[in-house]
Amino acid sequence: MLDIIYQDDYLIAINKPHGLLVHRTAMASDAKEFALQLLRDQVGRKVSPVHRLDRKTGGLLLFAFDKENEIAMQKQFMEGQVKKKYLAVLRGYAPDSMDIDYPLMKDNGVMQDAFTSFITLKRAELDIPFGKHLTSRYSLVEASPTTGRMHQLRKHFAHIFYPIIGDRKHGCNKQNKFFKEQWEMTTMLLHASELNFVHPVSGMPIALKAAVQPEFGAVLEMMKFV
Repeated sequence: MLDIIYQDDYLIAINKPHGLLVHRTAMASDAKEFALQLLRDQVGRKVSPVHRLDRKTGGLLLFAFDKENEIAMQKQFMEGQVKKKYLAVLRGYAPDSMDIDYPLMKDNGVMQDAFTSFITLKRAELDIPFGKHLTSRYSLVEASPTTGRMHQLRKHFAHIFYPIIGDRKHGCNKQNKFFKEQWEMTTMLLHASELNFVHPVSGMPIALKAAVQPEFGAVLEMMKFV
């Protein structure tokens, strides 16, 4: 059963587990379950996602029950009216805060503006040697992207040399292997924690929050971030 964070007559939001695809895609033919179908069967109504989360990203995923509100919410996302926050665990000691203004290229070669701000919430130094270092250092950050490009946070953190732990495509392969060997963890430590928007029907502000998934939470405890 999916964890439903919010539901009314028009919208429904879940806390998506890491590894679950939003919907069926030819790019991941190995997948047998999808958030779209699972949620539809769970609530007994047709649902449509109004935005996307990567397969490996956990957290808040918003759906609409009808086409009119699907379009209205997609418009809010596209126009940057939805305020989003993510939690991520990065390699190394990240700066206290930073604005990343770094354009990203689409698959068709077109460059798009991309903006991310983040603050570092906590840092950890583990007494576990890594490579030539006597200890291992990590940062827990809260990121606020103001654009919604594909893999934006993953690419932006890799660009500033503080990659997200567990990101196989854009991250640090040595760190990912280290986490798998040390703790049998393959989860990407990126979580969509908050969504703030105006309800398309009532016009009221909606503020949603979702707790991290258990595997993410175990890492936070191990690093004494919580």
